[in-house]
Amino acid sequence: MTRFVVRRFLQALIVLAFASVFTFLIFQVIPNGNPALRLAGRTATPEQIAAISRSWGFNKPVYVQYFDTMEKIFTGTVVSYSQQVNVLSQIRQGLPATASLAIGASVIWLLWGIAFGLLSARRPRGIVDRSLAAFSLTAISMPVFVVGSVLLYVLAFRTSLFPNGGYVPFTQSVSQWFIHMILPWFTLSLPAAGFYSRVFRSNLLETVHQEFVRTARAKGLSRRRVVMGHIVRNSLIPVLSLWGLDFAGVIGGGAILTETVFNLHGIGQYAASSIQLLDVPPIMVIVMYAAVAVVIIGAVVDVLYALLDPRILLNA
Repeated sequence: MTRFVVRRFLQALIVLAFASVFTFLIFQVIPNGNPALRLAGRTATPEQIAAISRSWGFNKPVYVQYFDTMEKIFTGTVVSYSQQVNVLSQIRQGLPATASLAIGASVIWLLWGIAFGLLSARRPRGIVDRSLAAFSLTAISMPVFVVGSVLLYVLAFRTSLFPNGGYVPFTQSVSQWFIHMILPWFTLSLPAAGFYSRVFRSNLLETVHQEFVRTARAKGLSRRRVVMGHIVRNSLIPVLSLWGLDFAGVIGGGAILTETVFNLHGIGQYAASSIQLLDVPPIMVIVMYAAVAVVIIGAVVDVLYALLDPRILLNA
């Protein structure tokens, strides 16, 4: 197990190295033109462009520019040229809202997906299965901004049951934090819950017919032990993989629409405003940090795989 963990995290470091190279190339080298002009934006003065060129070392060899860029990103010295503020400080300000949204929504869509998947798999093609299939397909096909806008209009504007967007820090008021996050959680988790329920249902129905399940039943194990210890446990493996990557994606700014609709001032909304202003440094930093989150959480999920299914260690 120790060798597997070490090898998996070494692979993660290699993937991160490639991700950093591609991020640097996309934002600095591949597009034609002066990279300082892209960083400064369309309204930059010649003096600002010259200062950025000196600061980022664009007159140096490409490999030196790469290491200088990565040093700036991971030491938190990148500055937004449209607002003249430190990018890392802005990300830190938005991280609590994004983390609250990601943790709450991911737990909800995972629990919903597991519950609906179990209910659907109990009697395939039955009334419950068909009803949940219709619900799942409807949830998957509904855009997040439509769901959020409808919820805001009905439950905030018309009935005032919930706040009209905004974010209240957990440290300021737990009750207000929870109330402000209910609608964003539901909005973000609804499509994912529908997708996860179908994936989990399919895994359950496939696992039921596996040889090891028939062997467990032949040994006289109770139905509960067969279902929970063999069928559900093995069916959860691909679901956990999806969950880990989706959670990392949300942390890395993947909930742009949800944060924007509910005005949460998180990382996703910061990325959206930077795109609107054509402010490249924050976008580059967020992309790199998102890559780090996805790769690290993916490695952690692989370790959880090995704990759920020891056969993975044998094939690793």
